[in-house]
Amino acid sequence: MAQLLRVQNFTVSRDGIGAGEDQSLENPFGRAVDPARLFAWAGATASWPMRTDPGGSRGLDDYFTRDYGRNIGAEIMGRNKFGPQRGPWNDHEWRGWWGDEPPFRTPVFVMTHHGRPSFTLSDTTFHFVGGDPAAVLEQAREAARGKDVRLGGGVTTIREFLDADLVDTMHVAVSPVELGAGLRLWGSPDELLDRFHLEVVPSPSGVTHHLFWRR
Repeated sequence: MAQLLRVQNFTVSRDGIGAGEDQSLENPFGRAVDPARLFAWAGATASWPMRTDPGGSRGLDDYFTRDYGRNIGAEIMGRNKFGPQRGPWNDHEWRGWWGDEPPFRTPVFVMTHHGRPSFTLSDTTFHFVGGDPAAVLEQAREAARGKDVRLGGGVTTIREFLDADLVDTMHVAVSPVELGAGLRLWGSPDELLDRFHLEVVPSPSGVTHHLFWRR
């Protein structure tokens, strides 16, 4: 079975924006973006990977959060998803937003122009790699040992892999909020219909799940 490159549970606003402008330590998703609103659908589910207390909803949204780690052997993310630093790594104490137990549980390949030694937290090892999307995907596939690779984002990284025609499937949740400005995944999901089939599934929570798979 072929190894797929999958986008899972990536959330954008109704106007296609996945992150605001001016990301910082205080505003991980950029200025004027309230992640609690944007990701409310996922955080409410029983299977949300960062859930620390019992409970949560079941149903359609939970199906997607439960699917987050299915058959995933490695993750690729952009440097902006890993943290707020830019340029050379002046602070090696920064080890990501997720604390001592990141939710990935696989090797993670962080795309960056600035090298840094790999490190491991719990069952997640972060590698900092350069190169074009195809070269990074080759490394991730080797580390995944036959399982699929998840493309975690952010927006710029997903666009790079889409432009290189490397993405096999995508699940994008469109949240019922308007952001107005920021990093835009698309103007309309119809932009991708030349390469992907699309099914749109509304949820009682108010989000609309967009499921893409390669033609």
